[in-house]
Amino acid sequence: MKHLLKLLDLGSEEIIGILDLADQLKYERKNHIPHPHLAGKSIGLIFQKSSTRTRVSFETGIYQLGGQPLFLSSKDLQIGRGEPVQDTARVLSRYLDGIMIRTFEQKEVEDLAKYGSIPIINGLTDFCHPCQVLADLMTIREHYAKLEGLKLAYIGDGNNMTNSLIVGCLKTGMKISVACPEGYRPDPVVLDFAKGNPGFELTDDPKQAVRDADVVYTDTWASMGQEAEKEARIKAFAGYQVNAELMQLAKEGAMVQHCLPAYRGQEITDEVFEAHADELFEEAENRLHAQKAVMVTLMK
Repeated sequence: MKHLLKLLDLGSEEIIGILDLADQLKYERKNHIPHPHLAGKSIGLIFQKSSTRTRVSFETGIYQLGGQPLFLSSKDLQIGRGEPVQDTARVLSRYLDGIMIRTFEQKEVEDLAKYGSIPIINGLTDFCHPCQVLADLMTIREHYAKLEGLKLAYIGDGNNMTNSLIVGCLKTGMKISVACPEGYRPDPVVLDFAKGNPGFELTDDPKQAVRDADVVYTDTWASMGQEAEKEARIKAFAGYQVNAELMQLAKEGAMVQHCLPAYRGQEITDEVFEAHADELFEEAENRLHAQKAVMVTLMK
């Protein structure tokens, strides 16, 4: 494993290995056991999409590992003024020990890995969000003490989160049922990966997807860069809200997960959000531990 570009590139054992290391690092952090695995190392954090959780968790994480973060806004880099990504990759590879990039096009992440000589971590693209799903899997495994055989129901937009959840769930032995309206389906590359897998279901009926689910997952209906589509999306996703009525169809005691930020009253009700707040914010915290595990795996 040289990079984390997308979960499609990872084997099941590699994913579980990251989760095991994340559990260890979380235990050490909670018990004030130092773990300076990356002492003296630097990671560049390129943000072409702004973030709360990604920036804070990566900056804090590398610091706890003994290393140094460098926040690199696209406004401050020559890449934002038209420098080819391959040139940026070659230059930064001579200064840094790793790069995390949060951007729009998956190709930009892939090109950084192609032309650079240091580990590249995908902090989010329009295609996928591997770091978030590693934290999700970590949280689910903490709650149930296993992943294999559990069912996750995803309700909403077939976006980058859906793409990564499908791959992450199926590669760790989970079942996943996705409910999306027509025109908002997951990426064809991911649907091709899942095709024929008995653990995968795609439907336009949220009730069918949620039935007997151990985990119910949702995301915002209008992601960053889709603000102009907000009103159209609200209409398209009517009936796709995670609410108390829908949760009654899931297994008793089912978890709720959301990558945040959440827009209460749209994709999830305030009632359901608050009832599962502990799970949701444990999921958010686990971004820190899962990403530390990724950085140690790639950069140590």
